[in-house]
Amino acid sequence: MSRLSFERYCAEIIAQTDLLATSIKDADMSVPVPSCPGWNVGQLVRHLGGGQRWVETIARTRATEPPSDTNFRDLSACANEDPEALVPWLVECGAGLEEALREIGPDAEVWTPLPGHRSRFFARRFAHETLVHRADAELALGIEFTAATDVLLDAVDEWLELLALPQMFEFHPGMRELLGPGRTLHFHATDTPEEAGAEWVVDLTGELIQWRSAHEKAAVAVRAPLADLLLVLYRRRPARSAGVEVIGDAELLDFWLERVGFG
Repeated sequence: MSRLSFERYCAEIIAQTDLLATSIKDADMSVPVPSCPGWNVGQLVRHLGGGQRWVETIARTRATEPPSDTNFRDLSACANEDPEALVPWLVECGAGLEEALREIGPDAEVWTPLPGHRSRFFARRFAHETLVHRADAELALGIEFTAATDVLLDAVDEWLELLALPQMFEFHPGMRELLGPGRTLHFHATDTPEEAGAEWVVDLTGELIQWRSAHEKAAVAVRAPLADLLLVLYRRRPARSAGVEVIGDAELLDFWLERVGFG
């Protein structure tokens, strides 16, 4: 269940895009992005903006099949981007997506990569897609990544929801290797009030991946400030890094992180 409204997701697409634009406006676009191997900052921005325009097309045309995504997957032609052109282009991409989603509303029937086929899926997905790729760029450029607590909480929820979908075993068969007796993980944000519900348990002991918001003992626990915890979950920050505490079966955590990923 989403913590944020459709309108808030649309607003966050704009907000996160604008924050990214501000972070890169005077930056060297050729700086490599360690969390997206093979890309530099300019290529990362082209990927994100291209994805936003791809979803805008889906929304505006009420597409029932996915349009081609080659333009934001093959980034070999985008190695030498000019920030003076790239930054306003990115802002336009975010604004176009937000406008298209608001026009059709949360319940429009459109193609989505997962069951449901409603436009609300893309509003949430691209609010957090933009958030995480902003983090990629800022980490590469040495800028501290921060975000509103409610946005970070929902980003963790959404990521775990996606990973727990049975369809993920079809897309990533290696994820089945995660399942096994005694395999539980507890993620705990250390800088949020108790009422925020910033604790999550991932249960790998059954036939499917399951997760819940809960304070429970587990085979391994990871404790960190919320923004850092999100980055660990998305494999943007090593679990063995300053401010992150790992208690218990660290090999299980490594095993989990090796088999989940975000492009």
